[in-house]
Amino acid sequence: MAGKEMTGEKKTGKKVLLIVAGGIAAYKALELIRLLRRAGCGVSCVLTDNGGRFVTPLSLQALSESKVYADLFSLTDESEMGHIELSRAADLLVVAPATANILAKMAAGVADDLATTVLLATDKPVLVAPAMNVRMWLHPATVANMATLAERGVHVVQPNEGPMACNEFGPGRLAEPPEILAAIEAVLAGPTIGAAPTSGASAPLAGRHALVTSGPTYEPIDPVRYIANRSSGRQGHAIAAALAQLGARVTLVSGPVSVADPDGVSVVHIESAREMLDACTSALPADIAVFAAAVADWRVTTAAVGKIKKRPGAEPPTLSLVANPDILASIAAAGPERPRLVVGFAAETDDLMANAQSKLARKNADWIVANDVSPSSGIMGGAENAVHLVSASGIETWPRLAKDDVARRLARRIAETFG
Repeated sequence: MAGKEMTGEKKTGKKVLLIVAGGIAAYKALELIRLLRRAGCGVSCVLTDNGGRFVTPLSLQALSESKVYADLFSLTDESEMGHIELSRAADLLVVAPATANILAKMAAGVADDLATTVLLATDKPVLVAPAMNVRMWLHPATVANMATLAERGVHVVQPNEGPMACNEFGPGRLAEPPEILAAIEAVLAGPTIGAAPTSGASAPLAGRHALVTSGPTYEPIDPVRYIANRSSGRQGHAIAAALAQLGARVTLVSGPVSVADPDGVSVVHIESAREMLDACTSALPADIAVFAAAVADWRVTTAAVGKIKKRPGAEPPTLSLVANPDILASIAAAGPERPRLVVGFAAETDDLMANAQSKLARKNADWIVANDVSPSSGIMGGAENAVHLVSASGIETWPRLAKDDVARRLARRIAETFG
């Protein structure tokens, strides 16, 4: 490969077939191509009809220095490289952005254009980076489609949370190109987080049972309203997957989240804090317990059976609150079933270190993973995290990393503790 884009690149010999679907986020595919080329990957592109409304074939070709494919019935393309060969010539197929439409077609096995035909005909790994409106991402149909694709082994770069072009806010923004690149490199390098557990020397946690909590809890006020903490579940789910990749048998107790269940992990879905405590207690004994969930501190004393109506001129209802059970402290309490290593999380907006050290002592935890979740940090709901690992022996400050990288680093530290 030659040209300015390749200056100073390392050459991996890996080939990526990038499928660009329709969506405003398609412009990020251009930067992704640039990053892939700098990483030494060869890139070919398939552009859907809708994708061509946002980026041009010329832009993709200029950056990839490779032919752009679009038409399933082009006789020239079929004579040069048929769709079967195109689907298998690359080491990895990447769909970015992956719209709700193309994800639905993938789940149903539809092949009505070049992109979906290539995806159905491939025998190579596939990675998708979803991007869509928050309501579309959270719709039961999309949730079901993502679960189907995950069961089939499709790799996913979860969307970010934030403001969207449609003036809504929530999960559904395409992951940033460096995040997608990191996921691509992980797949090309071999087994990834979410893959089957490794064995032998690469599985230092083999034979260990890890309990992980993730996501928020919902504490009902009435049948339609609830009290909750903000949490996407991305960090907890990534930790569960990272521990499984190191060979642990993992039980993940998850509150309501939009992220898919990790592969190779036993998942218990709950809603309330009391349900989470019951699930954690039932999962014991465990060697490792990581409490990454954002558990609501309070619940209403008695949830209303029917919807509390807003009536003109009436005063707002007064909610009587009671404390929820302290799950971390309960599991960390001395007893024969206490896990050997108990890790809590401290999400703070003020006095981070002081609050984390206080929590370490109060909860009888072995480690506290402390992070600043003030609005300016962008941590809550985002793709990155900046944490401090607090223990009786001191404080480790880690650089700001992708949440998957934080999970891998924490899993390695846990493995070191178990020798």
